[in-house]
Amino acid sequence: MDHIKLTQEVLSTGEVADAVTDPSCGAVSLFVGTTRNNFQGRRVVRLEYEAYEEMAEKEMRAICRLAREKWNIKHIAIYHRMGVVPVLESSVIIAVSSTHRRESLEATSFLIDELKARVPIWKKEMYDDGGGDWKKNKECAWNKEEEKGKNS
Repeated sequence: MDHIKLTQEVLSTGEVADAVTDPSCGAVSLFVGTTRNNFQGRRVVRLEYEAYEEMAEKEMRAICRLAREKWNIKHIAIYHRMGVVPVLESSVIIAVSSTHRRESLEATSFLIDELKARVPIWKKEMYDDGGGDWKKNKECAWNKEEEKGKNS
């Protein structure tokens, strides 16, 4: 089963792990992305996330299908926080269960990479000086196309 959630609420690693835990599985792998307090020498106080939620959920389900084609996995959970995310709080939690660890570890890595590359979720870093910057994910397909155009 795939559990997809976009929420303004604080994310819980326990809740996400519980969503994928299964008695037939010997592995549950988690990725937890948190807000750090710095970026390129600037002090970060929070992140702010926005999404085209209907499309984001559709793309999240699509990357779950891709992961299932590549690995023998039981359950997947992708929870992403929206709105304001203070330093030390989780922005994204991905969990995968499988019979053996290799599948869940590889699938978890694949899912975070694909999430960053394909899902229309945007992040703004807010700094202690009151400024803020919208961040581009280097992995995004549309950013790669933009860069290609600049280098042509």
